[in-house]
Amino acid sequence: MERVDAEEVGRLGGPAGAAGRLRTLVAGGTSVEDEVREILRAVREQGDAAVIDHTRRLDTSGAEPRPLRVEAEELDEAIRLLSLELVAGLQVAIANVALVAQAGVSEDVAVELPQGQRVALREVPVGSAAVYVPGGRAPYPSTVVMGVVTARSAGVVDVAVCAPPGRDGEIDPLILGTCRLCGVERVYRMGGAQAIAALAYGTDTVDRVDVIVGPGNLYVQEAKHQLSATVGIDGFAGPSDLLVLLAADAGERELRLAALDMLAQAEHGEGSLVAAAAPSAALCDALAGLLESLVVERPTVGDAAFAIVEVASPRDALALANAFAPEHLQLIGAEMEALAPMVRSAGCLFVGADSATAFGDYVAGSNHILPTAGAARFASTLSPRHFRRRMAEVRIGRGAERLAAAGTPIARAEGFEVHAESMEARVRENQGS
Repeated sequence: MERVDAEEVGRLGGPAGAAGRLRTLVAGGTSVEDEVREILRAVREQGDAAVIDHTRRLDTSGAEPRPLRVEAEELDEAIRLLSLELVAGLQVAIANVALVAQAGVSEDVAVELPQGQRVALREVPVGSAAVYVPGGRAPYPSTVVMGVVTARSAGVVDVAVCAPPGRDGEIDPLILGTCRLCGVERVYRMGGAQAIAALAYGTDTVDRVDVIVGPGNLYVQEAKHQLSATVGIDGFAGPSDLLVLLAADAGERELRLAALDMLAQAEHGEGSLVAAAAPSAALCDALAGLLESLVVERPTVGDAAFAIVEVASPRDALALANAFAPEHLQLIGAEMEALAPMVRSAGCLFVGADSATAFGDYVAGSNHILPTAGAARFASTLSPRHFRRRMAEVRIGRGAERLAAAGTPIARAEGFEVHAESMEARVRENQGS
């Protein structure tokens, strides 16, 4: 566990320097750019054959893969394998995520401009989208909910899901059952860079989509990056991180809840960064001791990087948070919670001791597909905006003469004579009429 006391914060240049120090605790990812480029090339040229070949080598350990497309009957059967309690929990998550997502869908607006023209801004959904659900240590039905429900709330009718199969060639029934609960018709047994390529380019089996969202390993993220000019993406998702800000008056209950939240975040495993800050050396010591005692009996806690920073004041804690730009930010204690309106850089903000990050991962209604690695400085949580685009609709009419007088000198200054002629032609036609 990394400890940064108030004196070292000063040596680092203040909260912003301390934020930079925290980021160095997690190693940067190895470049897989060339390997991914080769996979994308193979899928683009060979289609299904390349996807199946990479699935055989990377997912099923040499066993012949099942068909890429999951049949509807398999989705129905998967529902029957889930417990009623789990289905009920997923239905709560689906309903809450839908309500929050639908609130983010904007209305069309129109502006009447001084020259007489009218410009309408129409917001329309993309035609199709896909949600990548990672494999790894466990199935992630919550990622199905977060991606599919948000896309549907944005108005996307055609939503697909893909997930890497296990060594038996199958996707976990928990993923398939959740797909059925979310109303997904198209599910593909494929993962990795080859899955992203198939969705971006299209193959005989896999229909091309307009937007791909969802977390994944370094190969998945590199593929999304390389294909971002071909297909819309949500961003580059790296390892998870959390910053907890504790007020000086935090009591025993608040400390224990903060420690549990930090350990919960560490379940995401190696590469995750879990940090806390408090304006008291004694509070930092108490939190460190609590973490060390609680972790012993919690075998699911992964090999995350931990850090505790002593700050001079709540204002310095806020400056640390805005510079660090965490994926998840928790404010615990009255002084810290009062800073919530001033937070500018966080993927998702959790205010109060009872607002555990884990609620946001599943059932709070907020989305858990969030910007990581400091990207919260410029990126947003997954929302309907990732699946919608704004299109301008222009009606000039009687404004042509006044606009041509303004536009033709600009066109001629840029060397576009026919642009000017095109505008002037409208003026002559209007005068003739």
